[in-house]
Order: sequence, then C-alpha cells, then structure tokens
Amino acid sequence: MRFGTVAGRLVLVRGQTAVDIERASGGKWPAEPLRALASWPDLCSWAQQPGAIDWSRGQPVTAGLLGPPVPHPRQVFAVGLNYRSHAEEAGLALPPEPLVFTKFPTCICGPDTEVVLPSGTVDWEVELVVGMGTGGRQISEEHAWDTIAGVTAGQDLSERALQMRGSPPQFSLAKSFPGFGPTGPVAVTADEFADPGDLALECSLDGQTVQSSRTSMMIFKVSELVAYISGICPLLPGDLIFTGTPEGVGSRRSPPRYLRPGQELVSRVEGVGEIHQRFAG
Repeated sequence: MRFGTVAGRLVLVRGQTAVDIERASGGKWPAEPLRALASWPDLCSWAQQPGAIDWSRGQPVTAGLLGPPVPHPRQVFAVGLNYRSHAEEAGLALPPEPLVFTKFPTCICGPDTEVVLPSGTVDWEVELVVGMGTGGRQISEEHAWDTIAGVTAGQDLSERALQMRGSPPQFSLAKSFPGFGPTGPVAVTADEFADPGDLALECSLDGQTVQSSRTSMMIFKVSELVAYISGICPLLPGDLIFTGTPEGVGSRRSPPRYLRPGQELVSRVEGVGEIHQRFAG
C-alpha cells in the first residue's frame, strides 16, 4: 500500500487517486496519522479486503496536494556515515555501530516545498526514510520490518557551518531549520517491493545528478537500525528514521558546493517517487 496525508489527514493512494481513510472506513479508522499507525497491521488487513475501499470516491492527486506522510512525528532519528562511500569521501573511519543523532520534528515538511536558506553553507543529503508503524521496544532484527509502516524519500538538509561549530561539533540544530526534513511524496509498505532492502536513490540539483546509489550499500541495514535504536528507547508509531546518505554531498566536493537561492533539488527513491525543493534567500 501507499499512504500519505492531505491537510494532515491520512490517505491511501493508488495511482493518481487519494482516499481519506476515516471517510472510506465510516469512522472505523482515524484520520490522525499517529493514531492510525498505532493499529497499522489491522488497518492494512482491512484495506486489502476486496471492496473495502471505493476508489471511485477518491480525489485526484494534484501538484502540492500531498503533505508529509507523517506530519507530526514525536521522534525523528537520523544516522550518520551509514554508507561506506560517504565515510570515504569524508575521510572518516567506518563506524563500529550506528551513529545516531536527531532532527527536531518541526523541520519535517512535505514533498513539494520552498526552503529559505539560512546561510551560504546548506548541503544536500538524499536518504531513505523509515516510518514506524506499531514500533516497540527491543525489537529484534528478525521482526523489524513487521513494526514498520512504510518507507519514503527524504532529504537531511544540513547547514554545515553550524553543524561543525564547536568542539565536539553538534548536528541536531544544524539539521533542523524549517523545511530541512522534506519527506514524501508517499510512504510505501515493504510488500510493494521485490526487495525493500535494495532500492535505488538519487538526487539532482538543477537537473545535474549529484548523488546516486542503492540502499543495499548501507553499512547498517534498516532492520539493524530499528533493532539498535529500539534497544535504547521505544520507537513510537509514526517515528521517522533518516537512514543515512551516500557519497556526493556538496561539502566534500573540491571546491565545496552549497545550495543557492533559485536552485531546485529533486530527490528520488525507487518505487516511492520524488520530492522537489526550491530554495530562497
């Protein structure tokens, strides 16, 4: 299944049609995404029954209609140096365990947005983003995908000067300006993919490809990240995990390259779709 939000309400999406889940179910399932995701396996079972959803009563998915698949996550985790190629371009050793930091939830936005640049050193990082379903505590790798609602495309936009300020540097504020966590256009359940652990992802800046890789190149796979994080703190319904970026970020180029007003960044994940960010000064 493919799901997203319209005006903050949970919708299921098929092709170019979106159906409001609360209205389609006669109130059986709530429109509020976090409440619906808490019962995700049961909701999916209902939605997959023949005739459960009348798609003829849906609305067309037009440009700008969809918001972030999870508009108000309670926790947003992100993982650093999770691709060997990115660690190598940064000149850093491979981490022995996941390097986890946070993006604050107010940075989360939808798939088609304008982002105001706070300085001249804002960088791009295309990522696969995991949206939790039921979540849980001390989830095993074997059962990790059972607790996930779906995956989506995202950008971990980063203000590099602020990120590296101080000793040691801190990441979270530099990655949490308004609009620095775009996600979408929809989240897709694992059963929609031949292999949810091997998806192509890329981003282009003004039509030029700047990052291109596959999620199978992650050092720590999705199931490992879910097990690791949930072994420390509970993962709640709707929590997001930005799973890391491959090589090709602007700050590691020679000379460094940063986002400028007037540019457009397009980020794609295979089988999910693409998100579009335009930048203003």
